[in-house]
Amino acid sequence: MGEFDAIRPYADAEVPAVLVRLLADDEFLRILTQFRFPRLAAPLGWLLKPLIAYRLRLEFRDVSSVAQLQTRIARYVDHTIERATDGVSYSGIEHLQAGKAYLLLANHRDIVMDPAFVNYAVYHAGLPTPRIAIGDNLLQKPFVSDLMRLNKSFIVHRSISGRREKLAAYQLLSAYINHSIRVDSESVWIAHAEGRAKDGDDRTDSAILKMFHMSRKGEPFAEVINSLHLTPVSISYEYDPCDQAKAHELFTRASSGSYTKAAGEDDQSIALGITGYKGRVHVHFSTPVSAGLADSKLLAAEMDRQILSGYRLFPVHYLAYAMWADRDPTLAVPTAAELFPHAELNKAKSEWQRRLADCPDEQQRYLILQYANPVRNQYRIKAGLPL
Repeated sequence: MGEFDAIRPYADAEVPAVLVRLLADDEFLRILTQFRFPRLAAPLGWLLKPLIAYRLRLEFRDVSSVAQLQTRIARYVDHTIERATDGVSYSGIEHLQAGKAYLLLANHRDIVMDPAFVNYAVYHAGLPTPRIAIGDNLLQKPFVSDLMRLNKSFIVHRSISGRREKLAAYQLLSAYINHSIRVDSESVWIAHAEGRAKDGDDRTDSAILKMFHMSRKGEPFAEVINSLHLTPVSISYEYDPCDQAKAHELFTRASSGSYTKAAGEDDQSIALGITGYKGRVHVHFSTPVSAGLADSKLLAAEMDRQILSGYRLFPVHYLAYAMWADRDPTLAVPTAAELFPHAELNKAKSEWQRRLADCPDEQQRYLILQYANPVRNQYRIKAGLPL
C-alpha cells in the first residue's frame, strides 16, 4: 500500500474498475434518473435506471484514464453550468504557466461548484485541472466517494476527533499536497478555511497555511510556501442558490446559540448549489504570493487582501450594502446606480426583491449580510484599512 493510498485520487489504472462499480450502484443510478427525468423517475424508475446504466456503459466503455474521463464529461459540466448561470468569466489565468504546478487557495461559498468553476476556467484555458481537497464529511456514500476521487479529489479527514489522530491526518495531508506539487507536478485546489463563508465574510484560516508546512518542519516557513507557488483565487457568485438556507442557519445560531444539521442537509446543499440559479460567476487568479511569507498570520492577511481584492462585485452586492444597518459610513462606497447601466441594475433590483420576499422578515438581515460583507471588505482594502 502506498503512503497516500488512503486519501489520494484514483490513478488511471483504477478508472475502468471504478466506472464499472459506479454504473452498478443503485443509489447513483436512482439520483441520475431523478435528475434527468424528474417527473418520470418515480413511476418508471424501474425501467429508466437500467436504460441509463446501459447508455453510460456504452459511452464510457473505452475510458481508461482520468484525463479521458474529464474530457468525456466536460460537455455535461458545461451544459450544467450554462443552465444554472448567466455566464462564467475568468481573469488572471495567464498567471498560470503550462508545465508548472500551483497551490490554488480559494474563498469558499459552495461545496461542489467552487472547485468546479476553477476546473472550468483551467480546462478551457488548455491547462491540466488541479487535484481537489474535499472533506470526508461529504463522502458518506460510496458512490459519492468514487465520483469525487475519479475527478481528481483527495480526502481531508475532518471527522477525526482524537488529537493524536488529527495531527497524523494533517501531517499526511501536508505531505500529500507537497508531493503533488513538487514531485507529481500536479496543481492542488483547497479552500482557504474549513466550511463555507455563510455570512459572505471571506477570511483565510492561518491554520490551513501552517498545515502546508507541517511535513517540512525542518525548512523555513517562507521557503516551503514559496516552493508551492501559493496562488490566491477569488470565486464570485452574483447570486448564491443556498443564500436562503444560509440565512436560516445564521438566524438560528444567533437566536438559539447553535445549529444542528438535518439528515441529508449536505446532500440538499450540494444539489441546490449545482442546479440553482447563480446569475453571473467570475473566477480570478492572482499571481503567486511573494509578500507576507514570514509567518502564517502575515500570510493569511496577504491572502485575504488578494482574494478580497480579486472578488467581483455585482449590482446585488451594492444593493444589499445600501440596506445594511451595519454599513461603515466612513467608507466611500458608491451606489449601484453610479456603477451599473440602467437595464442591468433594474434586472438586479427585481431579482434581489424576489429573494428578499422569499426570506422571512426575521432572517432578512442575514440574507443582506451575505451580499454586503464583500463590499465592506473590498472597500476597506481600497482605503488601506484593516479588515
